[in-house]
Amino acid sequence: MAQVIGIDLGGTAIKLGRFSADGICHQSLTVPTPQPATPEAVLAAITDAILQLQTPPFLKGGQGGDQVCAIGIGTPGPADAAGRIARVAINLKNWHNVPLADWLEAKTGLPTILANDADCAGLGESWLGAGKHFKNLILLTLGTGVGGAIILDGKLFSGHLGAAGELGLISINPDGPECNSGNRGSLEQYVSVQAIRRETGLKPLELADLAKSGNAKALEYWQNYGRYLGTGLASIIYILTPEAIIIGGGISAGAEFFLPAVRAEIERRVLPSSREDLQLLVAELGNQAGMVGAAKLAWQVAQIT
Repeated sequence: MAQVIGIDLGGTAIKLGRFSADGICHQSLTVPTPQPATPEAVLAAITDAILQLQTPPFLKGGQGGDQVCAIGIGTPGPADAAGRIARVAINLKNWHNVPLADWLEAKTGLPTILANDADCAGLGESWLGAGKHFKNLILLTLGTGVGGAIILDGKLFSGHLGAAGELGLISINPDGPECNSGNRGSLEQYVSVQAIRRETGLKPLELADLAKSGNAKALEYWQNYGRYLGTGLASIIYILTPEAIIIGGGISAGAEFFLPAVRAEIERRVLPSSREDLQLLVAELGNQAGMVGAAKLAWQVAQIT
């Protein structure tokens, strides 16, 4: 039975899994990301981890066992449109236009493809998570930053340059706080971990715990948070009219306190014709979503080659 390897490359850990086409993970492994995480050091770590993940008979062309036919990798930054080059990788040292797919193919002999980690998370949720019943959806990851993924007709949409889906960078206030992107008042400046800490001095989980205890200020904050998030999503809904919006990332753990306000804001701002039967859901795969989505990406390559 053919299998693929999905890899989620993060700043502190590299997660790998070996998946069959039905989505079953037959083996998984997490290894620390080398520090400093230079391209050469990361390549060596991934290559070693692949060998740990599978015994030689699993390699393409091996004798017996199940054959691995492709590798998919999610990287913490944009990839090129062809899925060959990690253009930038956040929190990794000296990552600028790194041809990681070519390097891994040379090491393993396996077809390899890259995508942004948020895109992989979206693919993962679409394949095996909260979005598995929908063909058209968006994923918003609420964490240190705000990432996004767009799935259209069951396929990842990343645009002609590979950089589409930066949903956290849309503007909701032209005079708002400055963003690292050069924008002002981007959605990320109102709904990220950094935004929560700037406004409250608390971590999202601390704020959620206060809300659970009935703290009025915490509950009011989450109401306003939901309004900002709903405002940003309204623009996205008008453009894409998705069947579902999936909320992931660490902040989604407090979704019960802000999703009602998000729904209310969407209903207030979006015409019924653009939001008919729209589902607003919480992601299901947690920190495994990137690895799962990278495997789905690998399956798309495997079916082509």
